[in-house]
Amino acid sequence: MDFSDLSGMFSEVKTRMDAAIDRVRRDMAGVRTGRAAVTLLDGVHVDAYGSRVPLNQIASLSVPEPAMLMAQPFDPSLLKAIEKAIGSAELGLNPSNDGKVVRIPIPSLTDERRKELSRHVHKLAEEGRNVVRQVRRDANDRLKKLLKGHEISEDDEHKGLDHIQTITDEHVKMIDDLQKKKDEELLVH
Repeated sequence: MDFSDLSGMFSEVKTRMDAAIDRVRRDMAGVRTGRAAVTLLDGVHVDAYGSRVPLNQIASLSVPEPAMLMAQPFDPSLLKAIEKAIGSAELGLNPSNDGKVVRIPIPSLTDERRKELSRHVHKLAEEGRNVVRQVRRDANDRLKKLLKGHEISEDDEHKGLDHIQTITDEHVKMIDDLQKKKDEELLVH
């Protein structure tokens, strides 16, 4: 085995790190920035039909005006369950229903709430960086085992470690950029 035989492992490392980036991106999309966006409700799950179902699978979501979201259930009997799920999702939202749709007014953010959300964004980013670092640790351990088992040379191990560090650095920078962009949306008003 030589350095070129390690491409499958590098590909797996990149795929696992990409998944961490996607997770951070999704989680950050759910952090409210003061503008109404249906992605704000991505993490909301409703108790319906005996299980927890993502809101966007049981209701049509829209932004009828800049500070308002609307959820129109496909099944009107789910109005109360939708309202309850949004209210208890720790998003700081107070939904109400008029018998046909659930209206979700988006309150403007206070400075204190912006800072709180910024801290949450930093926590999400750090969790993502930790996942990326764990993938790096796993890959580095695999390289060390291959070296110990005389399946690769020391040169190939060093090249492999360098390559994995490069992939790691790229992914950590992507997370840093996502965090910075979200912070700008939150703190610049």
